[in-house]
Amino acid sequence: MASTGQDDRIKPVHRPVLLREVIEFLNVRPEGFYIDATAGGGGHSEAIAERLTAGRLLAVDRDPLALATAHERLARFGDKVKLMHGNFAEIDRLQAEAAFPPAHGVVADLGLSSMQLADSTRGFSFNVEGPLDMRADPAIETTAADIVNYASERELADLIFKFGEERHSRRIARAIMKARPIRTSTSLAQVVTRAIPSRPGLHQIHGATRTFMALRMAVNHEVENLGQFLARVLPVMTADGRLVVIGFHSAEDRLTKRAFAAWKQERRVRLLTPKAVRPGEDELGENPRARSAKLRAIEKQP
Repeated sequence: MASTGQDDRIKPVHRPVLLREVIEFLNVRPEGFYIDATAGGGGHSEAIAERLTAGRLLAVDRDPLALATAHERLARFGDKVKLMHGNFAEIDRLQAEAAFPPAHGVVADLGLSSMQLADSTRGFSFNVEGPLDMRADPAIETTAADIVNYASERELADLIFKFGEERHSRRIARAIMKARPIRTSTSLAQVVTRAIPSRPGLHQIHGATRTFMALRMAVNHEVENLGQFLARVLPVMTADGRLVVIGFHSAEDRLTKRAFAAWKQERRVRLLTPKAVRPGEDELGENPRARSAKLRAIEKQP
């Protein structure tokens, strides 16, 4: 998937983030078995599948619409690629259900795709008017509208501060309470931006960015799912298998960094990235949404 960043340069084009680095750290073997745990539009999956001969790829995503796009993109690989609807938090169950062998490499890109942002029916973007939904999977019961219109002021403020790292969270929560009911993404964006002081600066982000990110992360239980994924992923890999995780939020990166450090201390893995790998200037020029991406990788030890 692409980055979580949201700005006025939305384009419905799927650009896989840090693609060269993902392939490099996975060290794709032509005969190997790989899992793209968050396939999205299929960008990373496509690059992996192109390098396989006798090997196979399991491409998983919880978003049925994203999976349909990935299916079109990966159809040319035939039986070499198996697509599966599911939440990467259940990576062990999905692997067993697919009867997929232990993986030589697993990649999880935690970002939001350009396709999701551009879809007016999803409510992910403050630039595109649509219902306040934000569910990656329609099976999820709670929508962003449910949180915005029924959570208490304190719950809203805490959520926006925790996941959005928004220092004006209390002011935003008060404004939301006064403006209820709020039904559309653009209406919420207006309420949020009016509630906070302008942020002057050359690289100023949209005032609603952090609030929208916080709501999306809460609706989809993104941090909790990552924690479950990290707790279950090592057993699905071969003794020398590699894991690559791309995060876009400090909570995601912190969770990944701590898990990798603990595994290293237990001598279960070898760190391939002592420091997080960031996109270069060339990539940022082509895909500004990649700006917050951080890649970390490990190799499982026998």
